[in-house]
Amino acid sequence: MHDDSLRFWRVVMERAGLFALMIICVLCVSAPVLAAENSLGKVLPSSACAPGWTMDEKAILYDKDTLFDRINGEAELYFPYGFEVLASARYANLQNPKVAVDADVYKMGSLLDAFGMYANYRRKDDAAVAIGAEGTLSSSQLFFYQDRYLVRLQATGAASIQQDVFLACARAISQNLPRNTSKPKELEAFMIPAVVKKSERYIAQSLLGYNFFRRGIMADAILEPEQMQVFIVFGDSQDAARKVFEQYRSYLKTSGKDMRVIELPGRLSLNAVDPLYGNVFVEQAGQYLIGAVRFKTVSAAKRLAEEIRIVLSQ
Repeated sequence: MHDDSLRFWRVVMERAGLFALMIICVLCVSAPVLAAENSLGKVLPSSACAPGWTMDEKAILYDKDTLFDRINGEAELYFPYGFEVLASARYANLQNPKVAVDADVYKMGSLLDAFGMYANYRRKDDAAVAIGAEGTLSSSQLFFYQDRYLVRLQATGAASIQQDVFLACARAISQNLPRNTSKPKELEAFMIPAVVKKSERYIAQSLLGYNFFRRGIMADAILEPEQMQVFIVFGDSQDAARKVFEQYRSYLKTSGKDMRVIELPGRLSLNAVDPLYGNVFVEQAGQYLIGAVRFKTVSAAKRLAEEIRIVLSQ
Protein backbone atom coordinates (compact mmCIF):
# COMPACT_ATOMS: atom_id res chain seq x y z
CA MET A 1 0.00 0.00 0.00
CA HIS A 2 2.91 2.28 0.78
CA ASP A 3 4.33 1.89 -2.74
CA ASP A 4 0.91 2.41 -4.29
CA SER A 5 0.49 5.67 -2.36
CA LEU A 6 3.87 6.90 -3.54
CA ARG A 7 2.99 6.12 -7.13
CA PHE A 8 -0.36 7.88 -6.75
CA TRP A 9 1.16 11.08 -5.44
CA ARG A 10 3.91 11.00 -8.06
CA VAL A 11 1.26 10.89 -10.80
CA VAL A 12 -0.64 13.71 -9.14
CA MET A 13 2.47 15.88 -8.95
CA GLU A 14 3.45 15.15 -12.56
CA ARG A 15 -0.01 16.10 -13.80
CA ALA A 16 -0.05 19.23 -11.68
CA GLY A 17 3.32 20.22 -13.11
CA LEU A 18 2.09 19.61 -16.64
CA PHE A 19 -1.03 21.68 -15.97
CA ALA A 20 1.06 24.53 -14.57
CA LEU A 21 3.30 24.39 -17.63
CA MET A 22 0.26 24.63 -19.91
CA ILE A 23 -1.00 27.67 -18.00
CA ILE A 24 2.40 29.35 -18.33
CA CYS A 25 2.45 28.67 -22.08
CA VAL A 26 -1.01 30.15 -22.52
CA LEU A 27 -0.01 33.24 -20.57
CA CYS A 28 3.16 33.63 -22.61
CA VAL A 29 1.18 33.49 -25.84
CA SER A 30 -1.60 35.75 -24.57
CA ALA A 31 0.66 38.39 -23.04
CA PRO A 32 1.78 40.00 -26.34
CA VAL A 33 -1.82 40.04 -27.57
CA LEU A 34 -3.09 41.66 -24.40
CA ALA A 35 -0.22 44.12 -24.43
CA ALA A 36 -1.01 45.09 -28.02
CA GLU A 37 -4.67 45.61 -27.18
CA ASN A 38 -3.91 47.64 -24.07
CA SER A 39 -1.46 49.84 -26.02
CA LEU A 40 -4.24 50.73 -28.45
CA GLY A 41 -6.25 52.11 -25.55
CA LYS A 42 -3.41 54.56 -24.89
CA VAL A 43 -3.84 56.03 -28.36
CA LEU A 44 -6.92 57.87 -27.10
CA PRO A 45 -5.94 60.96 -25.03
CA SER A 46 -6.74 60.04 -21.43
CA SER A 47 -7.77 63.51 -20.22
CA ALA A 48 -9.18 65.59 -23.08
CA CYS A 49 -9.06 65.42 -26.86
CA ALA A 50 -9.85 69.12 -27.28
CA PRO A 51 -10.09 72.08 -24.89
CA GLY A 52 -13.26 71.64 -22.84
CA TRP A 53 -13.91 68.10 -24.12
CA THR A 54 -12.88 65.55 -21.48
CA MET A 55 -12.94 61.77 -21.53
CA ASP A 56 -16.04 60.30 -19.93
CA GLU A 57 -14.88 57.38 -17.73
CA LYS A 58 -12.20 55.44 -19.67
CA ALA A 59 -11.46 53.84 -23.02
CA ILE A 60 -13.12 50.48 -23.76
CA LEU A 61 -11.53 47.77 -25.91
CA TYR A 62 -13.48 45.51 -28.26
CA ASP A 63 -12.15 42.43 -30.05
CA LYS A 64 -13.62 40.22 -32.78
CA ASP A 65 -16.00 38.57 -30.31
CA THR A 66 -17.32 41.80 -28.79
CA LEU A 67 -17.24 44.24 -31.71
CA PHE A 68 -20.98 43.62 -32.19
CA ASP A 69 -21.57 45.26 -28.80
CA ARG A 70 -20.16 48.52 -30.16
CA ILE A 71 -21.35 48.55 -33.79
CA ASN A 72 -24.07 45.95 -34.12
CA GLY A 73 -25.03 45.65 -37.77
CA GLU A 74 -21.70 46.96 -39.05
CA ALA A 75 -19.22 44.57 -37.45
CA GLU A 76 -19.30 42.12 -40.36
CA LEU A 77 -17.95 44.83 -42.66
CA TYR A 78 -14.68 45.00 -40.74
CA PHE A 79 -13.75 41.33 -40.56
CA PRO A 80 -12.66 40.84 -44.21
CA TYR A 81 -10.27 43.76 -43.68
CA GLY A 82 -8.34 42.04 -40.92
CA PHE A 83 -9.95 43.76 -37.94
CA GLU A 84 -8.07 43.06 -34.70
CA VAL A 85 -9.21 45.42 -31.97
CA LEU A 86 -11.17 48.65 -31.40
CA ALA A 87 -10.47 51.28 -28.75
CA SER A 88 -13.46 53.50 -28.02
CA ALA A 89 -14.01 56.51 -25.76
CA ARG A 90 -16.45 59.37 -25.30
CA TYR A 91 -15.34 62.98 -24.82
CA ALA A 92 -18.06 65.10 -23.23
CA ASN A 93 -18.46 68.85 -23.50
CA LEU A 94 -17.85 70.40 -20.07
CA GLN A 95 -20.40 73.13 -20.73
CA ASN A 96 -23.05 70.67 -21.93
CA PRO A 97 -22.25 67.05 -20.92
CA LYS A 98 -25.11 65.71 -23.04
CA VAL A 99 -23.12 66.65 -26.15
CA ALA A 100 -20.05 64.52 -26.84
CA VAL A 101 -17.63 63.17 -29.41
CA ASP A 102 -17.42 59.40 -29.73
CA ALA A 103 -13.87 58.43 -30.74
CA ASP A 104 -13.22 55.00 -32.24
CA VAL A 105 -9.79 53.73 -33.30
CA TYR A 106 -9.80 50.46 -35.27
CA LYS A 107 -6.67 48.40 -35.71
CA MET A 108 -6.96 46.72 -39.11
CA GLY A 109 -4.91 44.05 -40.85
CA SER A 110 -2.74 46.39 -42.93
CA LEU A 111 -2.46 49.87 -44.37
CA LEU A 112 -4.46 48.74 -47.40
CA ASP A 113 -7.15 47.28 -45.14
CA ALA A 114 -7.39 50.54 -43.18
CA PHE A 115 -7.79 52.43 -46.46
CA GLY A 116 -10.44 49.93 -47.56
CA MET A 117 -12.62 50.64 -44.54
CA TYR A 118 -11.95 54.38 -44.77
CA ALA A 119 -13.03 54.44 -48.43
CA ASN A 120 -16.19 52.60 -47.44
CA TYR A 121 -17.24 55.63 -45.36
CA ARG A 122 -15.64 58.44 -47.38
CA ARG A 123 -18.05 60.70 -49.26
CA LYS A 124 -17.02 62.79 -52.24
CA ASP A 125 -18.78 65.92 -50.98
CA ASP A 126 -17.12 65.89 -47.54
CA ALA A 127 -14.29 68.34 -46.90
CA ALA A 128 -10.76 66.97 -47.11
CA VAL A 129 -8.53 67.30 -44.02
CA ALA A 130 -4.76 66.88 -43.92
CA ILE A 131 -4.61 64.37 -41.08
CA GLY A 132 -3.03 60.94 -41.38
CA ALA A 133 -2.83 59.53 -44.90
CA GLU A 134 -6.20 61.05 -45.78
CA GLY A 135 -9.21 62.38 -43.93
CA THR A 136 -12.68 63.76 -44.54
CA LEU A 137 -14.85 65.99 -42.39
CA SER A 138 -18.57 66.78 -42.22
CA SER A 139 -20.68 68.60 -39.64
CA SER A 140 -21.29 65.39 -37.67
CA GLN A 141 -18.22 63.21 -38.15
CA LEU A 142 -14.58 62.96 -39.15
CA PHE A 143 -12.76 59.96 -40.62
CA PHE A 144 -9.09 59.43 -41.30
CA TYR A 145 -6.70 56.53 -41.65
CA GLN A 146 -3.06 56.33 -40.65
CA ASP A 147 -0.81 53.32 -40.98
CA ARG A 148 -3.08 50.31 -40.25
CA TYR A 149 -5.53 52.33 -38.15
CA LEU A 150 -8.93 53.78 -39.00
CA VAL A 151 -10.16 56.65 -36.82
CA ARG A 152 -13.83 57.60 -36.64
CA LEU A 153 -15.11 60.62 -34.70
CA GLN A 154 -18.87 60.97 -34.37
CA ALA A 155 -21.04 63.68 -32.83
CA THR A 156 -23.52 62.44 -30.25
CA GLY A 157 -26.23 64.38 -28.44
CA ALA A 158 -26.25 67.01 -31.21
CA ALA A 159 -26.72 67.09 -34.96
CA SER A 160 -23.39 68.83 -35.46
CA ILE A 161 -20.24 69.89 -33.62
CA GLN A 162 -17.81 72.69 -34.42
CA GLN A 163 -15.19 71.59 -36.88
CA ASP A 164 -12.29 72.80 -34.75
CA VAL A 165 -13.34 70.32 -32.04
CA PHE A 166 -13.23 67.42 -34.50
CA LEU A 167 -9.88 68.60 -35.87
CA ALA A 168 -8.32 69.00 -32.42
CA CYS A 169 -9.42 65.50 -31.38
CA ALA A 170 -8.22 63.99 -34.65
CA ARG A 171 -4.80 65.62 -34.38
CA ALA A 172 -4.42 64.51 -30.76
CA ILE A 173 -5.13 60.89 -31.75
CA SER A 174 -2.93 61.08 -34.85
CA GLN A 175 0.06 62.09 -32.72
CA ASN A 176 -0.28 58.84 -30.74
CA LEU A 177 -0.38 56.59 -33.84
CA PRO A 178 2.58 55.34 -35.91
CA ARG A 179 3.89 58.26 -37.95
CA ASN A 180 3.40 56.50 -41.29
CA THR A 181 1.14 58.83 -43.26
CA SER A 182 1.71 57.29 -46.69
CA LYS A 183 -1.07 55.83 -48.83
CA PRO A 184 -1.07 52.19 -49.97
CA LYS A 185 1.26 51.52 -52.91
CA GLU A 186 -1.58 49.61 -54.56
CA LEU A 187 -3.32 52.95 -55.22
CA GLU A 188 -0.48 54.27 -57.39
CA ALA A 189 -1.86 52.47 -60.45
CA PHE A 190 -4.98 54.66 -60.23
CA MET A 191 -3.06 57.93 -60.15
CA ILE A 192 -3.85 58.63 -63.77
CA PRO A 193 -5.84 61.64 -65.09
CA ALA A 194 -8.92 59.62 -66.09
CA VAL A 195 -9.60 58.21 -62.62
CA VAL A 196 -12.08 60.22 -60.58
CA LYS A 197 -10.47 61.32 -57.32
CA LYS A 198 -11.94 59.91 -54.11
CA SER A 199 -13.69 57.16 -56.06
CA GLU A 200 -11.01 54.52 -55.39
CA ARG A 201 -12.06 51.73 -53.05
CA TYR A 202 -10.41 48.52 -51.95
CA ILE A 203 -12.65 45.43 -51.92
CA ALA A 204 -11.17 42.76 -49.64
CA GLN A 205 -13.29 39.93 -51.00
CA SER A 206 -15.49 39.20 -54.05
CA LEU A 207 -14.72 42.18 -56.26
CA LEU A 208 -17.74 42.86 -58.50
CA GLY A 209 -19.56 40.25 -56.41
CA TYR A 210 -17.61 37.35 -57.98
CA ASN A 211 -15.93 34.90 -55.61
CA PHE A 212 -13.11 34.20 -58.06
CA PHE A 213 -12.17 37.90 -57.99
CA ARG A 214 -10.85 37.53 -54.46
CA ARG A 215 -9.70 41.09 -53.77
CA GLY A 216 -8.85 44.23 -55.65
CA ILE A 217 -9.38 47.95 -56.21
CA MET A 218 -12.12 49.70 -58.20
CA ALA A 219 -12.56 53.30 -59.28
CA ASP A 220 -14.71 55.49 -61.48
CA ALA A 221 -13.06 56.83 -64.62
CA ILE A 222 -13.88 59.41 -67.28
CA LEU A 223 -12.22 59.44 -70.66
CA GLU A 224 -14.30 61.97 -72.58
CA PRO A 225 -16.93 61.27 -73.65
CA GLU A 226 -16.74 57.83 -71.98
CA GLN A 227 -17.57 57.03 -68.36
CA MET A 228 -16.77 53.63 -66.90
CA GLN A 229 -15.40 51.75 -63.92
CA VAL A 230 -11.88 50.35 -63.88
CA PHE A 231 -10.50 47.68 -61.58
CA ILE A 232 -7.46 45.62 -60.64
CA VAL A 233 -7.71 42.10 -59.24
CA PHE A 234 -4.66 41.06 -57.20
CA GLY A 235 -3.27 37.57 -57.77
CA ASP A 236 -0.61 35.79 -55.74
CA SER A 237 1.27 34.82 -58.91
CA GLN A 238 1.03 34.86 -62.69
CA ASP A 239 -0.34 31.31 -62.67
CA ALA A 240 -2.96 32.27 -60.08
CA ALA A 241 -4.01 35.29 -62.16
CA ARG A 242 -4.29 33.09 -65.26
CA LYS A 243 -6.52 30.68 -63.34
CA VAL A 244 -8.82 33.52 -62.26
CA PHE A 245 -8.94 34.77 -65.85
CA GLU A 246 -10.04 31.33 -67.02
CA GLN A 247 -12.68 31.16 -64.29
CA TYR A 248 -14.15 34.46 -65.44
CA ARG A 249 -13.93 33.34 -69.05
CA SER A 250 -15.86 30.15 -68.23
CA TYR A 251 -18.48 32.14 -66.35
CA LEU A 252 -19.03 34.48 -69.31
CA LYS A 253 -19.17 31.50 -71.68
CA THR A 254 -21.97 29.87 -69.68
CA SER A 255 -23.94 33.13 -69.81
CA GLY A 256 -24.15 32.73 -73.57
CA LYS A 257 -22.83 36.21 -74.33
CA ASP A 258 -20.52 37.06 -77.21
CA MET A 259 -16.85 37.00 -76.27
CA ARG A 260 -13.56 37.70 -77.99
CA VAL A 261 -10.27 36.45 -76.53
CA ILE A 262 -6.87 37.72 -77.67
CA GLU A 263 -3.57 36.16 -76.58
CA LEU A 264 -0.35 38.17 -76.87
CA PRO A 265 3.15 37.46 -75.49
CA GLY A 266 2.82 37.73 -71.71
CA ARG A 267 -0.77 38.98 -71.87
CA LEU A 268 -4.22 37.54 -72.30
CA SER A 269 -7.36 39.63 -72.76
CA LEU A 270 -11.06 39.28 -73.43
CA ASN A 271 -13.82 41.58 -74.55
CA ALA A 272 -17.37 40.46 -73.76
CA VAL A 273 -20.73 41.39 -72.27
CA ASP A 274 -21.05 40.69 -68.57
CA PRO A 275 -24.65 39.79 -67.58
CA LEU A 276 -24.43 42.16 -64.60
CA TYR A 277 -22.17 44.97 -65.79
CA GLY A 278 -22.60 45.18 -69.54
CA ASN A 279 -19.52 45.68 -71.69
CA VAL A 280 -16.37 44.34 -70.06
CA PHE A 281 -12.70 44.26 -70.98
CA VAL A 282 -10.25 42.23 -68.87
CA GLU A 283 -6.55 41.74 -69.38
CA GLN A 284 -4.23 39.40 -67.49
CA ALA A 285 -0.80 40.98 -67.07
CA GLY A 286 1.56 39.15 -64.75
CA GLN A 287 -0.08 38.59 -61.38
CA TYR A 288 -2.84 41.12 -62.05
CA LEU A 289 -6.13 41.26 -63.87
CA ILE A 290 -6.82 44.75 -65.19
CA GLY A 291 -10.29 45.55 -66.42
CA ALA A 292 -13.09 47.97 -67.17
CA VAL A 293 -16.88 47.67 -67.16
CA ARG A 294 -19.88 49.74 -68.22
CA PHE A 295 -18.17 51.42 -71.19
CA LYS A 296 -19.49 52.05 -74.69
CA THR A 297 -16.39 51.64 -76.84
CA VAL A 298 -13.79 48.96 -76.15
CA SER A 299 -10.99 51.19 -77.45
CA ALA A 300 -11.47 53.55 -74.48
CA ALA A 301 -11.42 50.62 -72.04
CA LYS A 302 -8.25 49.23 -73.61
CA ARG A 303 -6.57 52.62 -73.40
CA LEU A 304 -7.24 52.94 -69.67
CA ALA A 305 -6.19 49.34 -69.02
CA GLU A 306 -2.92 50.04 -70.83
CA GLU A 307 -2.26 53.15 -68.71
CA ILE A 308 -2.84 51.15 -65.54
CA ARG A 309 -0.66 48.28 -66.77
CA ILE A 310 2.22 50.68 -67.52
CA VAL A 311 2.10 52.06 -63.97
CA LEU A 312 1.98 48.57 -62.48
CA SER A 313 5.03 47.52 -64.48
CA GLN A 314 7.16 50.40 -63.19
